[in-house]
Amino acid sequence: MKRICHACQKTLDIGDRAGRREACPFCGRDLHVCLNCRFYAPGAYNDCRETQAERVVEKDRSNFCDFFSFRDGPPQPGTETGTAAPKDRLESLFKK
Repeated sequence: MKRICHACQKTLDIGDRAGRREACPFCGRDLHVCLNCRFYAPGAYNDCRETQAERVVEKDRSNFCDFFSFRDGPPQPGTETGTAAPKDRLESLFKK
């Protein structure tokens, strides 16, 4: 399976599970984060498709979620990690 860091988009050589303290060897960012999880779904309740998972506020920081499972491949289109893309879309709705 192709595992990709949400921050630097580099391919990682790890299994399905990432330890809570595990970091990307390229950029040093946490790997056990919502943004790397296959259940992460912006717009879903708590931005997660796993209904039993507890709420995680900071999606880019390491957490204790027991349901974490690395997503396959790069993030899906429309799952931007920054705030610029949603803000740009909102502003485009109100342009004259």
